[in-house]
Amino acid sequence: MNDIPAAAGLEQVRALAQAIREEVGKAVVGQHEVLDHLLIALFASGHVLLEGPPGTAKTFLAQCFATALGLDFGRIQFTPDLMPGDILGSNLFNFQTSQFTLTRGPIFRELLLADEINRTPPKTQAALLEAMQERRVTLDGEAHALPPRFMVVATQNPIESQGVYPLPEAQLDRFLFKLLVPYPDEAEEARIVTLYGEGRRARSPAELGLAPVAGGDTIAAASAAIASVTLSEAVTQYIVRLVRATRDNPDLSSGASPRAAVLLAGAARARAALDGRDYVIPDDVKALAAAVLRHRMLLSPAAEIEGKEVEAIVADLVTQTEAPR
Repeated sequence: MNDIPAAAGLEQVRALAQAIREEVGKAVVGQHEVLDHLLIALFASGHVLLEGPPGTAKTFLAQCFATALGLDFGRIQFTPDLMPGDILGSNLFNFQTSQFTLTRGPIFRELLLADEINRTPPKTQAALLEAMQERRVTLDGEAHALPPRFMVVATQNPIESQGVYPLPEAQLDRFLFKLLVPYPDEAEEARIVTLYGEGRRARSPAELGLAPVAGGDTIAAASAAIASVTLSEAVTQYIVRLVRATRDNPDLSSGASPRAAVLLAGAARARAALDGRDYVIPDDVKALAAAVLRHRMLLSPAAEIEGKEVEAIVADLVTQTEAPR
């Protein structure tokens, strides 16, 4: 296990990230960009929404990521009949002690996989709102803290429209990134078939030889080191202009919130650290803009009729917003 002292250098953070990539790569073929964004979200204390067709290893990637980090992992399969209590837990009366006892739900984990989150009704989706923002849950008027490294990785399938409940804007805004998980290229797919073509049964990350390369103290020290990365006034203003531009675009009926600017700044710091720099550059912001903004923007009715896409609008905003030299 790689131990990083409290005053960890950014070079050690970069080495830790590479060790995690290599460990996850033992089981997951490809998806390098998605994994890098998961690392950025972890160090920036953010949550991630993974969207991609079935069979692209979204769930498996989250499992391997948690294993490599040594995180307490929990999974909830979201279904139409899932209730908030199935996620949060409940206070049950103990007849032996004549007291109510908290039965903790699966949300009390360090990394929670919310699988197919858009298959459950809004009432149940809303059970995650407080947890994702304040990292606590309230049951019967009493607040219960979640682990300090609590992170939600949610998945959804973009293809199906039957029996799904689109996430409300308030919940989408709590995700740092929305990542589009692509199909593998031909060489990667051939390697997947070679590795897993037996088809006998799915194997767990541990069975595939994955082991933790980091611990809680290591992750905390890395996050502290990343917080020291310099964000200049010029880059701060660039982030603000970029986010505010989403609210003035005629093709958008709703733009990004101030939370988006705050999260983009934190993610840019983490990306700079993983690149071995102690300062943020505009390219960090540009590289993360689509993942941070795509789920926070709603097309106007006219733009939908014209067939415009959010991805193209984000690219245009990045191009049109003047970056500091």
